[in-house]
Amino acid sequence: MRRIAGPVLLSAMLLLSGCATDKRGDALTHTMIAYANAVRWDGFEAAQQFVDPKVRDAHPITDLDRERYKQVQVSDYDDGNGPIPAGENEVRQIVQISLTNVHTQAVRTIVDHQLWRYDPVKNHWWLESGIPDITQQN
Repeated sequence: MRRIAGPVLLSAMLLLSGCATDKRGDALTHTMIAYANAVRWDGFEAAQQFVDPKVRDAHPITDLDRERYKQVQVSDYDDGNGPIPAGENEVRQIVQISLTNVHTQAVRTIVDHQLWRYDPVKNHWWLESGIPDITQQN
């Protein structure tokens, strides 16, 4: 697995030039690393805590989703060049996630188009795009 911390840190440093404070950049770095670790090691349900609560409430994890999550294990999380600014208090990131079917050991890759929004009051980044759709077909 490729190290994700380096590109995320580099991207966060570049974002700092456009950020109002180091606080926001630090929060982005920590959030992106924690989210990648949650997806990679703890699973998609654990990663749900990073999703904006309004989005989470509008699109809750279904029983069918839970069953699908049990069928796969994340074998790689490639954040490419890391996040890029997408507007005031927003960044976008494209991530390739390799999934291994736990029964057949077949590997496939999905693309996750992430949109993150910063809440300056809480100094917190929220994933607005939600948990990736693991049913994507290549």
